[in-house]
Formats: sequence, C-alpha cells, structure tokens
Amino acid sequence: MVAITLRNCSDGIRRVRSLFTTRDFIFHDGKALRRFSVSGRAQALLAGAAVVTLTFSAYGVASAAVGAVAVTGIAGEPTSPEARMVSMNARMLAMQADVAAMKVATRVHAARVEQRQALIAAVLSGKGDPEKLAAAMPTVPATPAAANAVVAPLQRIEYRQVALARQAQRATQQRLTMTAAHLRRLGFGPERFVRGGAMGGPFEAADSTDAVASTDADAQFKSLFQTWKKLDTLEQGVIAIPSMQPVNNLTFTSNFGVRTDPFRRVAAMHGGVDIPGPLGTPVYATADGIVARAERASGYGNLVEINHGKGIETRYGHLSKILIAPNTRVRRGQLIALMGSTGRSTGSHLHYEVRIDGRAVNPVPFLQPSSTLVAIQDRALRTQQGAMGGSQTANN
Repeated sequence: MVAITLRNCSDGIRRVRSLFTTRDFIFHDGKALRRFSVSGRAQALLAGAAVVTLTFSAYGVASAAVGAVAVTGIAGEPTSPEARMVSMNARMLAMQADVAAMKVATRVHAARVEQRQALIAAVLSGKGDPEKLAAAMPTVPATPAAANAVVAPLQRIEYRQVALARQAQRATQQRLTMTAAHLRRLGFGPERFVRGGAMGGPFEAADSTDAVASTDADAQFKSLFQTWKKLDTLEQGVIAIPSMQPVNNLTFTSNFGVRTDPFRRVAAMHGGVDIPGPLGTPVYATADGIVARAERASGYGNLVEINHGKGIETRYGHLSKILIAPNTRVRRGQLIALMGSTGRSTGSHLHYEVRIDGRAVNPVPFLQPSSTLVAIQDRALRTQQGAMGGSQTANN
C-alpha cells in the first residue's frame, strides 16, 4: 500500500512538471531590448520540490501518528492500515489542491507580465488600442504560500516592468505637453480635442494580499494608461486640423481680411484666400472629414464644404467640376474637385476657407503646417487605421 502511495506521488510530480512551459519576456526601454526567460524546467523543479516537501511532511506526520497510536493506544485515532491510508489519501488530495492553485497563480502572473509588457511596448511605439489592452489586463488573486517560490521569477520581472513603465510615462507626458503647446500656437485649446474623451483606467487592485503588495505597481500602470489615453485622444482629435495645401503650387492673388471687392470696388471682408491656377487644376482635401456640401452655392459658384469634426470646416469655391458627393468620407490629400471660375470670379482660381465654430479664420497658418503637426497626424492616422480599420466618420 505504501509503495502504491509513493508511485502516486511520483506520478503527481510528473503531472506538475507538465504544467509549466518556458516563458520569454522582451522589454524595450526606448533605447535597447532586454530579454528575460523563466524556463519550464525551473518552474517544474520548484513546484516539484514543494510537492515532495509536502509529501514527506505528510508522511512523517502520518508515521508519527501511527507510532503514537501503537505505543499509547490513544482512543479515537485510526489504528488499522485501511484507516491510515484514508488519512494519507486525504492529505494527498490537499496537496493536489495546492498544486492546482500553484498552476493558476503561475498562469495569471505570467498573463499579467505579458499584458503589462504589451502596454509598455504599445506606448513606446505609438501603436495599439488603449481600450483593448486595458480590457485584457488580468486581476491577480492571492498567491498560495506553496506557489511563492514558483512565481518569484515572474515577480522579479514585474518589478523591472514598473521601472520601464515610469520611463514610458515620462516619454508620453513629454509628447502630450509638446502636442498641447503646438495646438495653442495654432489658436486651439487642447480641451477642444479631448472633450468627451474617456480618461478612466481599468486597473483596480483586487481584495487580496498580493494586490495590496502590488498597489504601487498597479498605480504606476494605471497612471501610464491614463496618460497614454489622454495623448491618444488628443492626437486622434488633431486629425481634424487642415495641414496641407489644397493645390500643388501655392500662390495668392488675394489674402484673408478686408480688401477692395473686385466687382463693387468698395471695402469688403474676404473670408479666405484666393489661389490662382489654370482651369482644371486638381484640388485636394486638406484634412480628413465628411463632405457637408457639394453643390452650386451663390457667389462661391461650385462649392465643396468639408466637415472635419471638432468644429472645423474647410470650403473650396469657384470650382469647374466637383468630383465627390455629399456625405462622402474623404481623406487628407484626396482629389475632390477641379479649379475653375464659377460664381463671383474674375478668372480661374480657388477660393479656400478655414472655419472654426462657423467663423472664418485666416487659413495661411494651416497652409504652412509644421513638421511636428504633420508627424502627429500621421501617427494618429496609423493608430486609427490599425486599431479600428475600415471607413470612419468625422469626430464631432
């Protein structure tokens, strides 16, 4: 009977070893790659050692109890071989429960390490969907004492991740500050682009000893997520800002502001700029958006009006031909019309306007965008297309 029990112990140890596989973790701190590996053999040996220790402890206790019964004959204690085997089987079941708990604890810790690393990599690269990564972050339950040795290597990796998270947050905060400052130079308050944006974080500490011990780490990753979410929301909103020329060759025959009306010869407000060019010159959308109007419109002649969201619109007037329909989604740089001389026009040219909250503003700053703004928009567009895919609507 004892031999059978020992064979069961050996089989149990082999099953424990099969539960663990080698896990590799790659870290990028913005400058270099670092790789950490926790082998399946190391995990299995630690788990096996714990099981063997528990097994011999249980066997020693059982042997001592049997010896005590044989010598003293304490009433109520099992004295038959069958009763002793039942007691030992109960202890084996308890040890198997410990092994199962070790398996769960290892898997959850490993999953958290992997998801945290995915978050750090996404923040540093600017790629990925914050909401999806946050939703995948697991909650780690209390680790049983028997699993401490097995999860210790993963816990050491988590400590390193906290340091990387601090570095990633500093870099993200710098980008957020730089983007907000650039928007202010263009006359926009950053709140225009984050209005209605969700700022919450998903990382709530669980009610457990491990969660209490990792409160600082959870807070660090929650802070990183919130900063990244603010930056992502701001950059997605910045897509609405016009940031390219509507024609290839940019010159002006009339500027924004008060001028002498070419027909009445009196002072009048000019709500845009006039850009000359040959009849049929291609005209391009200067930012992503939805076509609000594509029609004949009084003094504008043939007009295209694009709603870019966030209260920003552009108008393209005096066109000879309109190439898009109302309610069509257009991308920055997309061909939308051909230059002409329709409406109140003295010759072939494009009348181009930028409107914010319905009011015409000087479009020149938007016709000469900085490389910083274009880089921000390009990064946001890549993130949007990678995370969401398909056609999008303008942000309102």
